[in-house]
Amino acid sequence: MTTFLNLMVVLVPFLLITAVFSRITVVELSLPSTAGGAAAAEPALRIEVVVRNGGLELAENEAVIAKFPNVDGAYDLEGLSEHVVELKRRHPDHDGASVLLEPDIAYDHLIQVMDVVRSAELPQEGELEPMRVALFSDISIGDAP
Repeated sequence: MTTFLNLMVVLVPFLLITAVFSRITVVELSLPSTAGGAAAAEPALRIEVVVRNGGLELAENEAVIAKFPNVDGAYDLEGLSEHVVELKRRHPDHDGASVLLEPDIAYDHLIQVMDVVRSAELPQEGELEPMRVALFSDISIGDAP
């Protein structure tokens, strides 16, 4: 019995300490529906980011407008961010975008691309700190063609 109590004295504080460091973040996504009718109507503008093993592709209305090959084995998120900001300047009222992935893309890459599509930090005149602006906050995910 004493051995068990010694074990509990060690485990309970350890579990309480490590529980503080674990955080759960909820990301809201719009998944495509199979329902017909008004929900199936195509929007006037479709922005898609295709994540492939060799790089990223940015498409507007199914036409690829920019390709970003991997740089030193990593995705060119800065280049993608610049083009997404420009797309938002051209379409300020549009909030929807799709992130399409090949089957073997890591989950971490999906989150990084979604963060780039969702918001960006832009420099402010006369300010030291950049301002975070929302870009395309309504993100859908799916399989790459």
